Amino acid sequence: MQLPPSSRPDQPAYFDAMFAKSDDPWKFKSRWYERRKRALTLACLPADRYTHGFEPGCANGELSARLATRCDRLLVSDGVDSAVALARDRLKDLPNVEVRKAWIPEEWPRDKFDLIVLSEFLFYVKPDVLAQIAWKAQETLMPGGVILACHWRHPIDDCVLNGDDVHDALRQMIGLPNHCHVQEPDLQLDVWSTGPTIAQKEGIS
Repeated sequence: MQLPPSSRPDQPAYFDAMFAKSDDPWKFKSRWYERRKRALTLACLPADRYTHGFEPGCANGELSARLATRCDRLLVSDGVDSAVALARDRLKDLPNVEVRKAWIPEEWPRDKFDLIVLSEFLFYVKPDVLAQIAWKAQETLMPGGVILACHWRHPIDDCVLNGDDVHDALRQMIGLPNHCHVQEPDLQLDVWSTGPTIAQKEGIS
């Protein structure tokens, strides 16, 4: 039986229903897991600054606000009207951040980025869409740029994939060296890049 659009996590209506109940459906603002994960995400970035970052699936913009401190320019997007409105309000005082409404991979931007962050949303897509997103990320990545992915490892209602499935697939699809791999009971985080290591950049390798 085919699920109605409101019950399918690969459709905007699924997330519209979530944001209709709360402006913070995943408790980004209140959970220690979320605050710690944001700190871990930033700590795993191998460069201090990036010229142009991209975060699709930005939700209400909590991670975006932290990424903005590391980027000269940051583009963030979401496919849900209410999420875009919340992100624009959250990030309105950050002139280096642009918020767009875009459903990916169909509306993936044509810009080039030296940082792409895929955080906590790829388990909502189907395997073939995951492959398209991985390809788009590599296609729009500047030479030496970084792709970071971070995902919850536990099962999620209505989702075909979990975080382990997502990262197992990304490791096969993303043809870049892995600079960082973190696996905890609750999350996985991976960083891929052809750029130099931190020690190489600082001449201490």
